[in-house]
Amino acid sequence: MFSFFKRRKPAEDALEEVIAAPEAPPDEARLAQALAAAQAEQEAMPPAAVPAEAAKAAEPHVEPVEAVQPPDAWSDRPDAPPLEVDEPGADGGSWLSRLRRGLSRTGQSLGGLFVNVKVDEALFDELETALIMADAGVEATEKLLTALRARVRKERLEDPAAVKAALRDILAEHLKVLEKPFVVGEAAPMVVMIAGVNGAGKTTSIGKLAHALQARRASVLLAAGDTFRAAAREQLLAWGARNHVTVIAQEGGDPAAVAFDAVNAGRARGADVVLIDTAGRLPTQLHLMEELKKIKRVIGKADAAAPHEVLLVVDGNTGQNAISQIRAFDAALQLTGLVVTKLDGTAKGGTLAAVAAGSQGVRPVPVYWIGVGEGMHDLQPFVAAEFADALLGGRA
Repeated sequence: MFSFFKRRKPAEDALEEVIAAPEAPPDEARLAQALAAAQAEQEAMPPAAVPAEAAKAAEPHVEPVEAVQPPDAWSDRPDAPPLEVDEPGADGGSWLSRLRRGLSRTGQSLGGLFVNVKVDEALFDELETALIMADAGVEATEKLLTALRARVRKERLEDPAAVKAALRDILAEHLKVLEKPFVVGEAAPMVVMIAGVNGAGKTTSIGKLAHALQARRASVLLAAGDTFRAAAREQLLAWGARNHVTVIAQEGGDPAAVAFDAVNAGRARGADVVLIDTAGRLPTQLHLMEELKKIKRVIGKADAAAPHEVLLVVDGNTGQNAISQIRAFDAALQLTGLVVTKLDGTAKGGTLAAVAAGSQGVRPVPVYWIGVGEGMHDLQPFVAAEFADALLGGRA
């Protein structure tokens, strides 16, 4: 049942004063203090009961108690500081160096094969084993090594470094089918439904994605459609506060109703993008997969063209299990893209080569974003050449 604002409270007035100040961006300390005070007052008030019929007859969106208006209006002002798409890591490393560290397990295994060796069949045998161990799968491995053998014969390559460079080029070309830019602006609002199993990093990825889209000057609205997992709503609300974006939330209840309300709210507010979180589930839980289909159908009732993107968040550590996840979710939702997370030093990374090869009947769904850590900037667009370079441990 929804809880709605009935009257303004002193803490809300203080929060609005911080947000509405025209002469400068909001003071972070005053904003945090005002947010805490407003939330404390809201929690102290008993929720007002609203009959189901009245809720249905309400406006497309009434701000729930849990979602405090963020100070997002100032960020589009001409004097606002630019939002960075990428930042150095804590150790000063670039995005590519962080990606290489994230895939260092495979990078060391594959890259180390080209040190002080002869270019012969023994090298190809070791490459075959290393690629399969990196979760590339049999089909992708055979395809890559067939192309590499042909290249070595044609160009008469005898230097291991030259063979490594040739494999990097072949791997980059192989992965190119997964590279696709995430385009914003073709729909208003652009509705993005996001699915994934529990533990894949779905809600965290949504928060990072909101930040990345704001860096492109896109206005974002979040929907806390994961009404089943404990603290999922609170987690998304925290990301909303961190990104200065509004979160449409409901305590318990029907996630499809939250999604429906969020689409209407995005239209009413003129948002560029609406990101809809959904409850995590295993593809073997057929009744829960049916719930995902229902959410997608309800989104279509709010906007006949929506959802415009259906993304699956995949844990980069799950290896070949990711193939079955992609296949099952694609069959249920017709995926438009992937977000691959947790490429943080333990992931093998070769699974994307298997996806690109269409292994085990999976469709090569585009990879929009990859994540290498927990930081706000640790989610970046997938670039095939960069990923291939990291899988081979970087350039010699």
